[in-house]
Amino acid sequence: MPFQIYSNGFCPYCGMARDLLDRLGHEYDEIRIDLEPKQREVMEERSGRTSVPQIFLGDTHIGGYDELAALHRSGRLAELLAQEGADRE
Repeated sequence: MPFQIYSNGFCPYCGMARDLLDRLGHEYDEIRIDLEPKQREVMEERSGRTSVPQIFLGDTHIGGYDELAALHRSGRLAELLAQEGADRE
């Protein structure tokens, strides 16, 4: 699964990120830091940020919802997905 979303249950931007990926037909692994508190440290180490959502495509840190949406609008998300697929082959 190429996308990972670090989230919590009460973050509206987390829901918006999930909704966008769902609409685009992309699968993702959601890591709820409110249910798995040790994952907060992992998220902070990987992203350098403390807020949610933090979204990754493979090992590439996308950022939060705003960055994900901007990548989609610009067409760059499709390019990153194509590159991720090429890297896996």
